Amino acid sequence: MSCPINMKGFGPSPIPEEAEWVQLKDIKQISGFSHGCGKCAPQQGTCKLTLNVKNGIIKEALVETIGCSGMTHSAAMAAEILPGKTLLEALNTDLVCDAINDAMKNIFLQLVYGRSQSAFSENGLAVGSAIEDLGKTLSSNVGTVYSQEGIGTRYLNLAEGYITKEGLDENGEIIGYEYVAIGSLMKSLREGVDSKEAIKKATKTYGRFAEAKTVIDPRRID
Repeated sequence: MSCPINMKGFGPSPIPEEAEWVQLKDIKQISGFSHGCGKCAPQQGTCKLTLNVKNGIIKEALVETIGCSGMTHSAAMAAEILPGKTLLEALNTDLVCDAINDAMKNIFLQLVYGRSQSAFSENGLAVGSAIEDLGKTLSSNVGTVYSQEGIGTRYLNLAEGYITKEGLDENGEIIGYEYVAIGSLMKSLREGVDSKEAIKKATKTYGRFAEAKTVIDPRRID
């Protein structure tokens, strides 16, 4: 049954791209900055992929992975492959790891459906913006927390850094922790600061750590 209204002249629905409405008909019309997350087939690891695309060409790529060791090495290869590719080339290129390929698929969908982070930002985000997500020390935020019945929760890595001590109250509940800010530590070491002084400088506390009744090493699971 044919449609009674002639739709041929309308074209595709416009999508928002860098504060403009675009009727997307060609891959070269795509510009945007966004993120895609993917997982590998056995769901052992995951990838966060950030792309900055200008006129269909990938100008900037940030690949962050966590999980299997093979995935972290695959990220190095994917980062070399992506810049200079069109979105279609990247979508149909083996980015080595299932999770990275999955992230590429998800970010492609965001960009072609006008759901990018920069959809309403005039002229989009400048190339180099992906680095800003990492902060001044260019280090990814990684959260690693382990818990076991009868033992409790162990904070290993949080946004602030590598957790060295957990502070517990009289009920055994976590009220704060001591951590080493890895980015700050490495910066001091690069600048020639003595290692002991660098660790001391990068060691800080969070929460009510000073009020703790008990202090434990979160890496001792006993």
